[in-house]
Amino acid sequence: MSDQAGGLPRLQLDELLAELQVRIDAVRGTRDRVHDLLEAVLSVGGELDLAQVLRRIVESAVLLVDAEYGALGVIEGTGLSQFLTSGISAEQAQAIGPLPSGHGILGELIRHPEPLRLTEISDHPASYGFPPHHPPMHSFLGVPIRVRDEVFGNIYLTEKRGGAEFDGEDETVLRTLAVAAGVAIENARLYKAARARQEWLEANAQIVSDLLSGAEEGSVLRGLVAHASRILQADLGVIALPVGDSTDLQVIIAVGVDAEDHSGLVLPSQGSFMGAALAAGGSISTSEIRKDPRVTVGPPRWKGLGPVVAVPMLGEDRARGVLLLGRAEQALPFTEDEIAPLAAFAGQAALAMELAERRRAAEQVALLEDRDRIARDLHDLAIQRLFATGMTLQSSLRFIEHPEANERVLRAVDDLDETIKIIRSTIFGLRAKEADRKRLSLRARTVAAAESAARTLGFTPSLRMEGLIDTDVPQAVAEDVVAVLEEALSNAARHAQASAVEVSLTVSAGRLVLTVTDNGVGLPEQGRRSGLRNLAERAEQRGGGMTATAREEGGTRLMWRVPLPPAQLP
Repeated sequence: MSDQAGGLPRLQLDELLAELQVRIDAVRGTRDRVHDLLEAVLSVGGELDLAQVLRRIVESAVLLVDAEYGALGVIEGTGLSQFLTSGISAEQAQAIGPLPSGHGILGELIRHPEPLRLTEISDHPASYGFPPHHPPMHSFLGVPIRVRDEVFGNIYLTEKRGGAEFDGEDETVLRTLAVAAGVAIENARLYKAARARQEWLEANAQIVSDLLSGAEEGSVLRGLVAHASRILQADLGVIALPVGDSTDLQVIIAVGVDAEDHSGLVLPSQGSFMGAALAAGGSISTSEIRKDPRVTVGPPRWKGLGPVVAVPMLGEDRARGVLLLGRAEQALPFTEDEIAPLAAFAGQAALAMELAERRRAAEQVALLEDRDRIARDLHDLAIQRLFATGMTLQSSLRFIEHPEANERVLRAVDDLDETIKIIRSTIFGLRAKEADRKRLSLRARTVAAAESAARTLGFTPSLRMEGLIDTDVPQAVAEDVVAVLEEALSNAARHAQASAVEVSLTVSAGRLVLTVTDNGVGLPEQGRRSGLRNLAERAEQRGGGMTATAREEGGTRLMWRVPLPPAQLP
């Protein structure tokens, strides 16, 4: 009896000791788990790079709740823009195919951002199975990550090791980690934003320095694309400008991957992504350029690109072009925070183009002023002296009795006359730069020639034009017309002593007629007429002719006429 009575307390004591050991182990396990949780929080919070923060979160979550697989999905709109996994090898991920976009159980947490714990995934109404080659998954635990009042994303865990189920303690631990993750993500975002602002400020300072130093437009624009590509981690950056008066856009600068395939590319505004940015008047973006419905034209040159952003380069009066940045396929989309500074930076490109345009205009004005000064000096000094010398020689002829000497002096006078013609031709060339003149219409050039002659005539000739002058007259004929008009007005200024000159240019019935009439002294009966012969030869080469006749009321009428090519007829 005594042994039995004494054995019972020993049994109860053993049970009590065993229960105490279990509780001690539980406390130790809880302590270790809390310690692991604190280490995970410190590890996650110690990172400032957002990509590393997200990677640390999913890895820590898998370790804390002893799950075989884990993932972190970043929410954008109603889907997932990023999906980081743990426990899936690269070979498995490639066999599974594209990453999920936010349907099924994953979408359930997006639609209802509350913790979700499941014993069997397939039993949930939102589940519709896994893609081929996907590892089997049964138990599930999901918790949202909140950054302030925004749901940033979700942590997904599956397959608790040992075949057990996720319990309430696992959920509590994961929710605690999610709170710490939200703080870490916010800190990483703030750090990234501060660093980006600093980089934008440095890039802007560099562009302004280049502009003030007078760097070439192309160099400034290329530097601008390089800065934007570096800051936004873009794989391709391009600038496209309008083509003349058309609505097409041509890529003039391309930097980055496959830049040679994009350089020089011409696309219409309608149906192109850059054209859509112009039409929108602000920045537009897409997560996958090759599937964007706004891109309907052009060759398949977007191969290898995924996220793309385009922003118009807005100047004072109009959009100067478009800046486009693209990242490789599967890369992260451009966020609103990233895109926000891009509009102001693109404005720097427009400013660079405006400054270059004004610089060219100022240089052109300076050049024209210099040409005008040279022309004025030639006219007022050189020609007047040559006139005086020629008149002196002519007045000296009556004192020369030797026939041969008389003939030589006459030739010298003719040479002076020819020299004056050359100088006058040079003056006209200086006052109207040839490259600029060719860009003007024939009507505009005719008006310019008449206005230029006013300096030597002392008055502005009257001008009358009729017909489809700018439409039916070929460029080569237009060049002859301007040359003939300048020569005729020059002759009127030099020889006619006229007080009025009338110019008529008409195009009718496939024929061009230029008439120059003055009220001067008329044609001399004897004298050199090489200039008129040149005009006649120009007409004959075009299949036409020229006449110069004296008017009954005094003065001269020069009529220069040529047929127009049949292809130019209305």
